[in-house]
Amino acid sequence: MTTELYWLILTVLMTALFWVPYILDRLAVRGIWPALSDTQPEGGGPHSLWAQRAIKAHHNAIENLAIIVPAVLAAHVLGISTPATKAAVVVYFFARLIHFFVYVGGVPVVRTLAFAVGWGAQIVVLLSVLRWI
Repeated sequence: MTTELYWLILTVLMTALFWVPYILDRLAVRGIWPALSDTQPEGGGPHSLWAQRAIKAHHNAIENLAIIVPAVLAAHVLGISTPATKAAVVVYFFARLIHFFVYVGGVPVVRTLAFAVGWGAQIVVLLSVLRWI
């Protein structure tokens, strides 16, 4: 497995786990049975403020998977694996991890910086696929 695929899988796994904290909050805030039997849409019932931010951070992480996953898979199919692509996927992973925690914690400037770093990592992979770098 290439470095890029390894870190991509870690990123997907991390994103798949981002729902756990806000579901635990839902159970704590609403109670087990009301949370399990809730028929309201995702944002419909009460959550702690941090959990509301966790939901938004999770959605943002999923939206960004739609960019990084095909970019890394395209690089893999084309046999592109460079120091830049290897660094970009590692940076992307940690930028998204930081983004999640600072979003949940309500730290606005660091959140924006972490998002921008993750976006930059996506661009590096895309430009590598286009062989522009």
